[in-house]
Amino acid sequence: IQASLQAFLLELGTGFCFEARQFRIHSGAGQPERVDLVLYHRKLRCHVLIELKLRAFQHGDAGQMNYYLNWFRERMREEGDALPVGLLLCSDRDEVKVEYALGGMDNQLFVSRYLVALPSVEQLRAFLERDREWFVRERSCVEYAARAG
Repeated sequence: IQASLQAFLLELGTGFCFEARQFRIHSGAGQPERVDLVLYHRKLRCHVLIELKLRAFQHGDAGQMNYYLNWFRERMREEGDALPVGLLLCSDRDEVKVEYALGGMDNQLFVSRYLVALPSVEQLRAFLERDREWFVRERSCVEYAARAG
């Protein structure tokens, strides 16, 4: 278990610290909710909540993660911490569905997909190029908003 966790954290990059697996959230009557994985990023000073879905993205997943992010913001955030970040990892995603599901949400919430088998070299190249283009566009938008803000 430790080797798998270490490899996962190293793949994410530096600064991540493991905090909990299946973290229980109690918000009143009824059964508690569970966040699949809770990490803390030392440099960004924020919690990173990860939900793993063994199916394609559904619009309700965004609401579920938004709930978790709001709960962490109110109950777990320490003075000086940045807002928590949510990451939904699904087996597939429909870009339009994701866009509408996340529209209007103030929280830092990201949806990505994971692969259950290794892609071909051509698929990997296309995937990396598409994600690089998306990253460049998003980074430009963030930099523009920071200058305008």
